[in-house]
Amino acid sequence: MVLILFGGLFSGFVQDTKEGDRLLGVWEPSNGRARVKVEKIGTKYYGKIVWLKEPTDPETKQPKTDKNNPDPGLRNVPLKGYRMLKDFVYKGKDEWADGTIYDPLNGSTYSCTIKMTDENTLEIRGYIGVSALGRTDIWKRLVVKK
Repeated sequence: MVLILFGGLFSGFVQDTKEGDRLLGVWEPSNGRARVKVEKIGTKYYGKIVWLKEPTDPETKQPKTDKNNPDPGLRNVPLKGYRMLKDFVYKGKDEWADGTIYDPLNGSTYSCTIKMTDENTLEIRGYIGVSALGRTDIWKRLVVKK
């Protein structure tokens, strides 16, 4: 009986893990300025910038850096490779939460939820405080799953 109970719990965990991993892949925000690769580290999901439409800073002629970061010590960190989505946990029902999103355009970090509306579309909602006071962006998967 213990084995049956343990087996049932384990199969539920495997199912949640498999469903949560649907977030993995490369996604493009609606503005098309960047592409973000979502990866899983441990049990959480993270997204880093892997491509920029304009990778070179027009002023410095060097690769763009996080020049708007509120921490002066991080302003020279290259944007390409920057982890802008952090600590997301799959909550079930096509939703990941408990994470943050960083906006390199203004150097702000927001609480964030991710909702998968279909296999190739995400609703990314960044907010401060309560989710009702935020903004939603639509991201599309770059490699379309069939």
